[in-house]
Amino acid sequence: MIFARFLLFILATGLSLSVSAQPLQDFVQEKIHHPVLQGALWGGVALDIQSKPLFAINENTRLTPASTLKLVTTAAALEAFGPHHRFETKLYAQNIPDEKGILTGSLYLQGGGDMTLGSTRVTGAETWQTVVNKWVQAVQKAGIKQIKGNLYADVSIFEGPAVTPKVNWENIGNYYAAPASPLCFNDNLFEIHFKPQLRGDQPAEVDYTVPQLSGLQLQSFVTTDGKSKKDNAYVYGAPEQYELKIFGTIPTSLRGFMIKGALPDPALFALQALRQGLQDKGIIVEGNLKKLSQKPDYSAMSLLHTYQSPELKDIVLIVNKRSFNLYADMLLRHLALHAGQKGSVENGVQQLKKFLLDRHLAGPNDIIVYDGSGLARDNLITPLTLANVLNYMTQSPHFDYYYKSLATPDDRGDLLLLRKFLKPLKKVEEVRVKGGTIDNVKAAAGYVRGENGQLISFVLMANNLAGKDEALFRIHEDIIKELLKTP
Repeated sequence: MIFARFLLFILATGLSLSVSAQPLQDFVQEKIHHPVLQGALWGGVALDIQSKPLFAINENTRLTPASTLKLVTTAAALEAFGPHHRFETKLYAQNIPDEKGILTGSLYLQGGGDMTLGSTRVTGAETWQTVVNKWVQAVQKAGIKQIKGNLYADVSIFEGPAVTPKVNWENIGNYYAAPASPLCFNDNLFEIHFKPQLRGDQPAEVDYTVPQLSGLQLQSFVTTDGKSKKDNAYVYGAPEQYELKIFGTIPTSLRGFMIKGALPDPALFALQALRQGLQDKGIIVEGNLKKLSQKPDYSAMSLLHTYQSPELKDIVLIVNKRSFNLYADMLLRHLALHAGQKGSVENGVQQLKKFLLDRHLAGPNDIIVYDGSGLARDNLITPLTLANVLNYMTQSPHFDYYYKSLATPDDRGDLLLLRKFLKPLKKVEEVRVKGGTIDNVKAAAGYVRGENGQLISFVLMANNLAGKDEALFRIHEDIIKELLKTP
């Protein structure tokens, strides 16, 4: 029934607003005449639980969604895998050791696309040092004291660019655009610590990195800014590139300042950490560190250890509440793997569109996407499509996890998008929101409970903004407040 209802809704000619909804339509229309939207393009829609529009403006216009696109990716992932799915990373030995503990052969880390491997962001995840210790303990338990072969990272489940080609060059090299990898490690990021500097307009020198990366060369063109407390420094680099340049400004600081860069090669770093961990325990590795793009035959090997990720529901919470791009783009690739395809961006996008089309949540021309996170400025989706996804998920058995993955207005998640604006009204829990902000784009989408307690799905998108004026956020707040009054 629900599929048919959505199909009829989308195929209807236009959106007929009821008489009771007309005042809300007029309210929103008046709000978006604000000067901050002069020359910009705004679209939005709100649907009640029966998919009837409470207001609709440019709802069928394709707009850049920024991070609100994560709502589609996480919905598709929950529907494909279920909330309790775990991703696995396996450690194999090519042979069994002899009586002296000598392994004539290699060790293999089979990357399973666990985006949380070696991270502490997700409940239940463990640090990369803890993960390495478990691998080393497994090698010791197998009686291996010397490895005459190599350490391999099997990255065969993914193919294509590690970073979506449509991502801006300014973003590549920074932690929020970290490369996807079948063998993620430490959220595929590293910390860059600058020396203390109390004066503005001075060169900011790099002090050290955490963790230390073999072969890394950093060149800083960063200067200090005594008037700003914001991090305006950017790391310029590309996947597998170890010569990185840093530009921009950082605040003056007595203790120094830290920014985060993207690991050039997460799988290689995992191998380096494993080798060091083995050597620290006196286990000699004679061979080299290598990556494999073709899956080896594991049938004759010895499985030493299987490491499992936290459950998908906990990963989805970080994707939406903390708007973590890497996890979203990894989930996109997993949609392709789930369909029996290679984990490429293109195959993941194909499955994301299939999710929408099969459930009649969008027409074939309603969505043009290049990633799962919304980081690419070229992503396009109609507000109505996104609202349809939100309404569809209210009927999903996984809705509770999906709903709770969105931030409340007083949540530190999602960058305090709406500034606790509902706290004085004691209605903070009546709103769940996913924000989205990239160059010249501000968006918000989620759920509101009207006066009768019924859920309302809303999408608000502004494109082609001229600056960073936060008046647009206040407009969106006012619209949400009005939705709360809906009978």
